Amino acid sequence: MVKALGIFSGGLDSILAALLLRRQGIEVYCICFTSPFFDCDKARSAAQRYDLPLQVMDIGPEHLQMVKNPRYGYGRNMNPCIDCHAQMFEFAGKVMQEQGYDFLFSGEVLGQRPKSQNQTALMAVNKASTWAGKILRPLSAKLLPVTPIEEAGLVDREQLLDIQGRSRKAQEQLAAELGVTDYPSSGGGCVLTENSFSGRLKDLFAHNPECGTYDIELLKLGRPFRLSTAAKLTLGRNRSSNEALKRLAGESGLLLRCCNFSGPLGVISGDAQADDLARGAAIVASYGKGAQQEQVEVLLSCAGEQQILTVEPMPRAEAQAMLL
Repeated sequence: MVKALGIFSGGLDSILAALLLRRQGIEVYCICFTSPFFDCDKARSAAQRYDLPLQVMDIGPEHLQMVKNPRYGYGRNMNPCIDCHAQMFEFAGKVMQEQGYDFLFSGEVLGQRPKSQNQTALMAVNKASTWAGKILRPLSAKLLPVTPIEEAGLVDREQLLDIQGRSRKAQEQLAAELGVTDYPSSGGGCVLTENSFSGRLKDLFAHNPECGTYDIELLKLGRPFRLSTAAKLTLGRNRSSNEALKRLAGESGLLLRCCNFSGPLGVISGDAQADDLARGAAIVASYGKGAQQEQVEVLLSCAGEQQILTVEPMPRAEAQAMLL
């Protein structure tokens, strides 16, 4: 029995690619990757719905290092799609080799994304991943060069497709044919494609090139304020955001919270000095219920130690000028 391993996002294209190969009698398995920039929620749901065996691999640290310096550059925002796809195929290829699959596949469609899914880009992904002869794109295979996979008779090229472009009509027709009735809308899922997040990420890379996955998670959880070139404050947006920030920061995090008024939780990151702490506390006070008070006590806690900072709430316009 031929066994194939597919990079699986849970979107319509990846579902169709998997089911198209399974219709040929190929034993189909899927792999989904997680990083601070995307998760596997859609993949898990779709894999369960269509009975596709799925394994999940966290590539956060390696993916972050690639995002900092992608060989093929970024898209419209901070999305290095060519490098990202190549890295996923690189990891998937190692799993293929270790677990005994015959080839890799994905739901990529020729021309669906002008920069990252044109033929040159797809071939660049193959080469950069080091698994060029083991990668199949079933939905557009008839428009691409014949692969060693097809030459070896592992798949029937005649049963593969020639979908191209940004229209979804061909996929929707195939979905109806294969009984796929429940699938997520196209797009989304990766915060690197979002304009607001990309701006914050550029600031982080500029001020802290050695940042890790913890710093990326902070970017996703609250309002970020640039306190100085070395320090940043992340302010919770609501109760659930406050709780998520507290969990992320853990016992060693540097936390700020108003003592006598309700309000958001603040987390300081970077190499904070006394001025940064005072500035951060003033912002926390500004967004709390005591914003109109002349002075507010803010509790600073870190690693079991606590200190009270008495500050004047920062004028909201001044605080917003520091918002990233």
